[in-house]
Amino acid sequence: MNLKKWYSFLILAVLSLIGCDNQNAKNQSTKVEKIVIATSGAPSPFTTVNDKGELTGYDIDVVKAIFAKLPQYEINFEITEFPSVLAGLDSQRYQVGANNYAMNEKRKEKYFYSDPIFKNQYVIAVAKNNNNINRFNDLNGKSTEVSPGLNYATALETYNQQNPNNPVKIVYSEADLLPVLQHVESGQYDFQLIDKVMLSQYISEHHLNLKIIELSKEDEDRIASPFSYLLISKSTKGEQLTKDINEGIKKIISSGELAQISQRYFAADYSPK
Repeated sequence: MNLKKWYSFLILAVLSLIGCDNQNAKNQSTKVEKIVIATSGAPSPFTTVNDKGELTGYDIDVVKAIFAKLPQYEINFEITEFPSVLAGLDSQRYQVGANNYAMNEKRKEKYFYSDPIFKNQYVIAVAKNNNNINRFNDLNGKSTEVSPGLNYATALETYNQQNPNNPVKIVYSEADLLPVLQHVESGQYDFQLIDKVMLSQYISEHHLNLKIIELSKEDEDRIASPFSYLLISKSTKGEQLTKDINEGIKKIISSGELAQISQRYFAADYSPK
């Protein structure tokens, strides 16, 4: 092989190596991480399964919008029992929980919280003929039915810890929200602490004989944080995932997309500002 041919061969070999390195870098840059989002499929309209068996709801659409801004991730949803969402985050089977979660100090020790994705306004639902409950302090000693882990349950548990002498009588149940509200309507239970937007929607759609009792700003502040969040597993990658999710939340807030999702489900803007 003469010198000219040898140099040509060497140049081709170098170019080939560079091409391989570029291809490897491209493959690495386009590699996506798979994320499993867990939800119980209730309560509606935050997360629900429609008549076609499709998972939908405010939290679900928000998650899709967030991850549309994060091409480094590929997401899949899994429907499971509500307690299994948290158990799956513990075992790292799931990376994110989407279920209208409120802030909870004990949970903060176990999971990462995203930035807020919904601004709640708590109200009290009572039967129309119930004149014994007119403000939050009237709930002392009264009974209610709640699903464990939901934001209203967390709020009442916090209140009971602060007021142990005459606590709210909490009955835990896995019933859907409609029968829970019907139990208040019938007088089986005294009240339901609930998001105003959700209660208004159920009263309108199901013609429930319930009335809405507004809470004072003081009562709202002392029972719970008025926001809903996503929960993220405290895995080795959870901290970075939380940062990325929060970046996605900022983007859909600034673009107005989060407000549009809220308008779609609630006919009002409940997006955090």
